[in-house]
Amino acid sequence: MASNVAKSLASCIFCKIIKGEIPSYKLIETEFSFSFLDIGPLSKGHALIIPKHHAEKLHELPDEHLTDILPIAKKIALAQGVADYNVLQNNGRIAHQEVPHVHFHVIPKPSATDSEGLVVGWPVQKIEKDDMQKIYSDIKEKL
Repeated sequence: MASNVAKSLASCIFCKIIKGEIPSYKLIETEFSFSFLDIGPLSKGHALIIPKHHAEKLHELPDEHLTDILPIAKKIALAQGVADYNVLQNNGRIAHQEVPHVHFHVIPKPSATDSEGLVVGWPVQKIEKDDMQKIYSDIKEKL
């Protein structure tokens, strides 16, 4: 197991960016976080915020490494200068996570066209009241 973690750290592009082994357009760096412009942006100013602690998924990340993520996202969103934007975080390959290191996107949506910014489909599901109650009870019990 430790060998796999070491391999992940050694090959992780975001860990290499944090260490300065790969250049980046750094925006804000703190004790726990590092932010920079995305080199494959969905719109101008698309930025990433990554915790310095390597974890593949959000639930694997120690809480202290989340303390400044949203304040940094807010600062970046204000600096982007657009009224509309998305803050996005994905966990796992089938949930569209491309780099296996926790990261948050701040994506400007400068216009209503689909050609700039994040394009989202939201396939709402109809869930019966009894099923909703069971889902609620199951989650609430685990909290």
